[in-house]
Amino acid sequence: MADDLSTTAAEPDPLLQLLLDGEPRTRNQLMDLTGLARSTVTGRLEMLVAQEFVVPHDAAESTGGRPPARFRLNPAARLVLAADVGATHLSVALADLTGDILDSTTSAQNIAAGPEAVLSALADQARVLLDRHPTGKLAGIGVGLPGPVEHLTGRPIHPPIMPGWDSYDVVGRLTQEFGHPVLVDNDVNLMALGEHAKQYPDVEHLLFVKVATGIGAGVISGGRLHRGAQGAAGDIGHIQAPGHTELCRCGNTGCLEAVASAAAIAARLRAAGLPAETSQQIVDLVRAGNPVAIQAVRQAGREIGTVLAACVSLLNPSVLVIGGSLSQAGDHLLAGIRETIYARSLPLATTHLEVSLSHTAHQAALHGAAALVLQHSLGLR
Repeated sequence: MADDLSTTAAEPDPLLQLLLDGEPRTRNQLMDLTGLARSTVTGRLEMLVAQEFVVPHDAAESTGGRPPARFRLNPAARLVLAADVGATHLSVALADLTGDILDSTTSAQNIAAGPEAVLSALADQARVLLDRHPTGKLAGIGVGLPGPVEHLTGRPIHPPIMPGWDSYDVVGRLTQEFGHPVLVDNDVNLMALGEHAKQYPDVEHLLFVKVATGIGAGVISGGRLHRGAQGAAGDIGHIQAPGHTELCRCGNTGCLEAVASAAAIAARLRAAGLPAETSQQIVDLVRAGNPVAIQAVRQAGREIGTVLAACVSLLNPSVLVIGGSLSQAGDHLLAGIRETIYARSLPLATTHLEVSLSHTAHQAALHGAAALVLQHSLGLR
């Protein structure tokens, strides 16, 4: 197993895959679970111990003679730098080999400031974290961006809210900055990865929907993230909402994003004389019990649910997760989404469908960025 990342995912190490759950195991247990010969298991263990990925745990019980040694994952063997670049925020974190976040920092940052300003701020925050953990060995860097990303190159492709970012070499810029490989993806894809890795690792089919400044989805099918032919899978924000003609920033009319995003809700609330510029202000109004805000959010949920009903019929997920800043409005948004999904989808697709708010919340993309790096560097799933 190589220490360094490449754009091609590493071959999964069967021993490391097993030990990732944190449970110590003996050589005999590893042989039984993997079907590998004793000499192969011994050789792989020696390599993993030498690279510090695995450490001896303690003595296991035996029926006689010397107790067999047990081995466990060493989560601190490598660190992953994870970054979530949003429309108005920048979050950077350090995670261990299990994807757990050890340290993080968040600041206000306008994506429209351009790639040089945003990536310089990202690098500054990253150095602060790395200085706090000087003994950690860095495995790589994962970055989520709020726009379409070409998966093979990590370059943003015609991102609607990211002026100056089109085809910018994010990977090259950060690789030059840190000397470690960099992986870049759309933020909603990373949210789906993060939620799947930390909350639903055994779920094969999951749909993650981000409702914030924009609306998008990440698709997990067969346990794997699906990006589509050009990386545009899950772009539900630009599906037309039935009966609507509002002009969208993409140039089309009636897009779901123009109807039910935080920006669209805020505009309607301002027209009603309420102070609403951001997702947080909308959430605050809802939590304060403002009936106009509650109705606006619930109706947005219904509009989103109309589009998601088609997604449920097409993809048949077992779990549908709602995340993003507007998900903090909680049950009011969720109720509207559930109302139309269950009304418009066939019972076969919804009988066992779980529709819930994100458990990883504002850290979903950070967990996903870490998972992306770990999958490629260590072959972890």
